[in-house]
Amino acid sequence: MSNVNLLVFDVGSTYTKLSGFELADRVLKYKDRTQGPTTVDNIELGFHNAKQKLTEQGCRIASEHQIFSTSSAAGGLRMVALGYMPRVTAKAAKEVAMSAGARVLEIISHEDQPEYRVQVLREIKPDIILLAGGTDGGDQESVVENAEIIVKAAVKAVVIIAGNKEAQAKVEDILTKNNIASVRVPNLMPTIHELNVKPAREAIHKQFIKQIVHAKGLNKLLEQVSNKKVVPTPGAILLGAELLAKGTYQQEGVGDVLIIDVGGATTDIHSVLPGLEKLSIEEKGLVVNNEKQTSYRTVEGNLGLRVSATGIVEAVGPLGVLAKIDKNGEEYANKLVEYTNFLEKNPEYISSSDLEREFDIALAISAIEVALKRHAGFIAKDFDPLMGIIPGTPIGRDLRKIKYVIAVGGIFTHSSEETRKFILQKAFKNPGPSLLPLNPQFICDEKYIMYALGTLSQEYPEITFAFAKQYFKMED
Repeated sequence: MSNVNLLVFDVGSTYTKLSGFELADRVLKYKDRTQGPTTVDNIELGFHNAKQKLTEQGCRIASEHQIFSTSSAAGGLRMVALGYMPRVTAKAAKEVAMSAGARVLEIISHEDQPEYRVQVLREIKPDIILLAGGTDGGDQESVVENAEIIVKAAVKAVVIIAGNKEAQAKVEDILTKNNIASVRVPNLMPTIHELNVKPAREAIHKQFIKQIVHAKGLNKLLEQVSNKKVVPTPGAILLGAELLAKGTYQQEGVGDVLIIDVGGATTDIHSVLPGLEKLSIEEKGLVVNNEKQTSYRTVEGNLGLRVSATGIVEAVGPLGVLAKIDKNGEEYANKLVEYTNFLEKNPEYISSSDLEREFDIALAISAIEVALKRHAGFIAKDFDPLMGIIPGTPIGRDLRKIKYVIAVGGIFTHSSEETRKFILQKAFKNPGPSLLPLNPQFICDEKYIMYALGTLSQEYPEITFAFAKQYFKMED
């Protein structure tokens, strides 16, 4: 019987997944995984059932064991960003929310009419407001005006004050006098060349944990975990990518890494390019028109294999999806549309016929291809005198030198090696002008443990990195 002393849960809205590990003599060993329905009204029961199932599969849970957890069950905090320039605010908000457990629902800029800003806040009722605006030493008026807009809207959100440092005390005073909770963090964009997102991201993550405590059925989650932390699941995946790419204090990373995470509701793309850390401020260029941050994540909320299956068909077209599996014709197109409509209403459904399985494969290929091209940069085809761009210029995030592409998600965990390879090769087959990896090595997270590796990397970085390299067959 296998010994297990590390349990890493991933509590989702529908399923709770559990991965069991043994940590002994500074060596991490994977033992087994299981999953079962999330018991929202009683997280302890869900935990107990998953542990019981693990023991039934031949694992002995040590009397002294540690528990860690990620969660996507809360769905992410509802966030609105207020700033000065719309493009800059959107970019900063996306970066901040990347692994903090927040969903950016609206971007409001100084260009929007005050009445409109008030209306948006009242309609969305955000959990978090990211208040940005002005470089240090620059504009102060916009961030102060937006603080007054928040007061006028009378929302109950927590405001993360992340604008011009000279204006922050005045903004905090306005909010405090009107009983609006706020947290001050260093300016998101201290200069026009850099984003400083980590402090704001950490502040939002703390709010994410507080929300979990108060969310229905999740208040027991923090009592169960050993480190009193719950990491948003996408954030844990990104932490795993960063561990592999950057390495640790004692061990060198493997270099540029791309992770494709295909789920039932979204398709997430994570890329970590450690070499970008060495660029000077001038080489990075203006924040607004580049993607030269080391870690970057995009989330396609309309590209999922179940809840958002119809979004894939809308993005590519029925015939475009069918072309991925060399099928055509109105009859197949009608069946595909009927199938995706059914999936949207029955997200727990598991394909039961050969044709449905082929449809799943075609949907996965389509979702990955679209998500990749939205994540990656491209080769410019036209002149843009204003931006100094000529045809042939690489624009955006350049992924061409990435060696390792890691695929995560149920479609990869539950498919044969041949099917996995087919999906990935097809998705990368026609890059067009997109700056996609030129000669990638495809790796699949067969046991779906990337979330666990990201979580464990925060407690045992050296041990987890050594295991991850071996697990993904990245040995030197």
